[in-house]
Amino acid sequence: MSAPDQLPPAAVLADRVILVTGASGGLASAICRQAAAAGARLILLGRRVRPLEKLYDELGAAGDAEPAIYPMDLEGATPADFDALAQTIEREYGRLDGLVHAAAHFSGLCTHAQIEPQEWLRGIQVNLNAPVALTMACLDVLRRSEDAALLMVLDAPALVGRAHWGAYGVAKIAQHGLVSQWAAELDHSRIRVHGLVPTPMRTKLRARAYFAENPGLIDPPDAVAARAIELLSAAGKAWRGRVRDLNAA
Repeated sequence: MSAPDQLPPAAVLADRVILVTGASGGLASAICRQAAAAGARLILLGRRVRPLEKLYDELGAAGDAEPAIYPMDLEGATPADFDALAQTIEREYGRLDGLVHAAAHFSGLCTHAQIEPQEWLRGIQVNLNAPVALTMACLDVLRRSEDAALLMVLDAPALVGRAHWGAYGVAKIAQHGLVSQWAAELDHSRIRVHGLVPTPMRTKLRARAYFAENPGLIDPPDAVAARAIELLSAAGKAWRGRVRDLNAA
């Protein structure tokens, strides 16, 4: 379980505007809770309104700054939808200080011979195409920040490159390439790029792959979320352009 000293200090994200995709998911919601406690002004993006509202209420009950809810289904989202989101952020906040790509689609382990074509397309769209399109749309509003962080939640290529991981695995491997390319292209800008490879976490996504595992033996995502907060804060400058693999010794 996560120790209290692993949590980020209060106010490290004071007044920073942070957009989190897949906000109601296991890791993403933990990031949102800690970011709000650290002073961030959150934009919660997700597919389903009710879970977003539940998280909204939870953050409000904790006395944190009121977040904004932005419902969006990444599977069907178009470049125009992402442009509209970026324009809304610029109009309402004037800048974007952090973009966390935490949304993921994974329906379970499956061979390529068995996967339905539509499921393959859905996985590539949500896990790869949508983060690319959203990032492209948000570059200008990110540049309006004095110190913007672009954070991609990754997975270990050695794991998801194995059999049965399907579109999720292919997209996650490609995300490592995206982080490398974005880091090189934005190296001399105000936007710093980060990748984060979590340790095993007790989430619904993991349960779909490790369905025989006792979830009580796996830590919740709080400690991983704390490392994400570090990367979003000024302390993350030390990790500019790098992937932080929490599984590394």
